[in-house]
Parts: sequence; C-alpha cells; structure tokens
Amino acid sequence: MVPDVRLQDVSIEDVERMARWLENPDVLAMWYGADEKGEPLHIGYSPKTILNADEETWAHIFHDEERKIFSVYDANEGHVGEAQMLIDPPLHEAQLFLIIGRQDLWLHHFGSAALLQLLDMAFSTYRLHRAWVDVPDYNIHALHMCQRLGFLLEGHLRSTHPKDGKWYDSLVMGLLESEYFRRRARLMEEAKAPL
Repeated sequence: MVPDVRLQDVSIEDVERMARWLENPDVLAMWYGADEKGEPLHIGYSPKTILNADEETWAHIFHDEERKIFSVYDANEGHVGEAQMLIDPPLHEAQLFLIIGRQDLWLHHFGSAALLQLLDMAFSTYRLHRAWVDVPDYNIHALHMCQRLGFLLEGHLRSTHPKDGKWYDSLVMGLLESEYFRRRARLMEEAKAPL
C-alpha cells in the first residue's frame, strides 16, 4: 500500500533532521556524497549553514517562487524526507528532487508516494507542461522508481555528479503533463507494486 504522505513547509526541526540524515554514510552514498572537506552535499541549501541563518535568509531559501522546498511527512512515521521542485516558468517545466532520509523506510514506497505528490503539484497546482529528474547512475533504486512512475529516458549526461571525489554520469528522465494525467490511476497502482 502507498504510504499516506503529504508535502508541507519546512521547519527548523526538519532541517536539523536533514542534517543528521546526511551524516549517515548510506544516505549520503545514495544522495550527493561529500565535498573535499567531507561536508555532506545537499541541493538548494546547506542544512548545517541554514540552521544559523537569519529570518531573511531562511525566507529567501524556503519561500522562493521558483525553488519550492517541502518536508515529506507520513501520517504514521512523521518526517521522512524532503522534496524540491525547481520551476523554470518560461519553459513550463520543473526539475524534481527527492530524498527519503529515513533509511529504515527505504524500499517501502515512501519515495514513490512523495514523487506522486510532487507530480500532482507540478501538473495540477502549477499547470506545468513537463517534469524531469536527473538521476545519478549509481542510484539504481531511484532510477527504477522513476521508470515505474512513467518517466521516460531522455538522455545520458556524462560526468555530472560529483560524489566523494569522483564524477558520475546521470540519466535525464522526463514526464509530460498529458502522459501523467492519462496514466495517473495506473501510476497509483504501480506505486503499490513490489520493488
């Protein structure tokens, strides 16, 4: 069964949890690894840095009209991860990012449920034409999840993701609004399928 997740505003406590999750080597290995100093890499902001930010900086990061950042909450498990949507208004598209920080919940469809929420928002709330993801080739589970939810392979990018001192390739996968709405009911069923 698909978990009952919702996307909500990010709290300071959520960022504190994100910082702790990124200290887990297994979580970090599936995300973006660490920089040259060993600090965890994250998309859109640095969890450790933003914890000491003033209100103006916080608002700039978490209330941006083009980079939407949400905490992923489950009805039973509480805060489980983070989702982001980087909107490109002229192109009517958005790049999606998702991390489930609770390693004990991996492979239990929390990512699929959160990604479906992001897609609903992209296509229904923001009326976008296309959503896409750039998945590092080392994250096999994310690649399979995106395929199951209907994303199609659009390209292979060479040496795009730095992780732990090495460069990795990635796959660009996209989903169009018309494809999503045509397949949404089936996507909900596919999200329930075993991995």
